[in-house]
Amino acid sequence: MKSICLFCGSNKGAKPEYVAAAERFGRTLAEQGIALVYGGGNVGLMGVAADAALAAGGRVIGVIPEFLQAKEVGHKGLSELHVTQTMHQRKALMAELSDGFIALPGGFGTFDELFEILTWAQLSVHSKPVGLLDSAGFYQPLYAMIKHAVAEGFVPTGNLNLFSVDADLDALLDSMRRYQPQPVPKWLDLADT
Repeated sequence: MKSICLFCGSNKGAKPEYVAAAERFGRTLAEQGIALVYGGGNVGLMGVAADAALAAGGRVIGVIPEFLQAKEVGHKGLSELHVTQTMHQRKALMAELSDGFIALPGGFGTFDELFEILTWAQLSVHSKPVGLLDSAGFYQPLYAMIKHAVAEGFVPTGNLNLFSVDADLDALLDSMRRYQPQPVPKWLDLADT
């Protein structure tokens, strides 16, 4: 993986572990020569991760829509900053520039980005690895909800393999490097029978 897209909060969250995880994430990517692609902001966990990667000599690529750039939340010290017209263009460009995706703790925007990229994987729009860095157990309730959706017949069991969940960044990166997409039968396949 030459580049990883980060989805995370524009706030720092309630626990110091979240900030520490974002700092370690940015630093680790830089140390491993992996470019950090993210939403381009200078605030919250996203700003922390970007600053840590830059401080460690890493390449950081931001993608931000015009309306957020106009509010001066765009990071001014990045290796590259792409300004898009819309949020949809932002997400598409971040996906295009990335070899994989990792979500750190965050709110609605993080969930939106994560679930869109998982939906794209489910529909075979991409075959890139997706990971959830489970800092301080943040993603356990969401993972339980996804497993509930599997149990209730809304998500195929095989779709649990579309992403990895781990509290340890090194283990998560190793899992993502070994990722091999597996086709999962979907209702769309029924049209061919």
